[in-house]
Amino acid sequence: MSPPTPRRRRALPVLTAALAALLYGLAPSAAADDGPADWTARPAGTGTGRDARPYVYLEGTPGTVLQDRLTVTNSGRAPLTVRLRGDGRAGGWIRFAEDTVTVPARTRADVPLALTVPPDAVPGDTSGEAVAIGGGEEIRVPVRVRTAGPTLAALTVEDVEISGGTIRYALVNRGNAMLRPRLAVRAEGVFGTLLDRPERPLPLELAPGRRAERTEPWPDAPALDAVTVRLRVTASGGARDEAEASATYLPVGPVVGGGLLLLGGLAVFASGAYRRRRRTGRAARRPPTVEAQPPVAIEPLLKAGAKT
Repeated sequence: MSPPTPRRRRALPVLTAALAALLYGLAPSAAADDGPADWTARPAGTGTGRDARPYVYLEGTPGTVLQDRLTVTNSGRAPLTVRLRGDGRAGGWIRFAEDTVTVPARTRADVPLALTVPPDAVPGDTSGEAVAIGGGEEIRVPVRVRTAGPTLAALTVEDVEISGGTIRYALVNRGNAMLRPRLAVRAEGVFGTLLDRPERPLPLELAPGRRAERTEPWPDAPALDAVTVRLRVTASGGARDEAEASATYLPVGPVVGGGLLLLGGLAVFASGAYRRRRRTGRAARRPPTVEAQPPVAIEPLLKAGAKT
């Protein structure tokens, strides 16, 4: 057998590496079993899909201890250890039966939790989260608590500003009830209505005391007009408020052109006045003109003197 040619010697390492990569891809990876497992955390319950509980909801009077469960499902091929804690105002009221739970492969665990409503809690809605951390991932489950008692729904719209094709504003929940605001927008110009958007729900849930900065696009804003934009917000429970802002739209091109034209006119006027002033100055410096007088006859005057 003849020794390999130089070209074959150069190709041999490349072929060896390609074969090793192919075998590595076909072989089952042991590291895959040690990586982050597929898992979920959600409120306990038998519902799935649309019927699943979107968040933990509890209701009680101040000082009451409320109970629920959090389901951790491990669909991976290795055991999963998850740490549990609460976050946010309502999350701080939560205590889990176990702060750390290990879930076997392809198994789920229902972890009991107890939520104590503080004795001095005011009536209304409070929000928070139950946090599960495991496998290098973090899942947050919303928690909603309603403290029994009289509730007040109060909502304000503030800091309305108009900037080009964008309307900026802020919504503030001034009451003690969870609010889902609705917004209507209307804009009036010099010659009539420019924008009229009927009331629609916003993709926002506003907890008591929370403030949300939002924007409303206005892509067809006028190029030349003086406008007043009015925002009206409502929510369940009778919450309602209005606010407005004004702005003047001026096209940049015509304004610049008009300014240049005005400056040009002023320059021409000033130049003409300067020329007239120079002519007047020269006329003032010119010596006065003396008109020639006719000669006086001296001889007749001498004869008249002799006779006298």
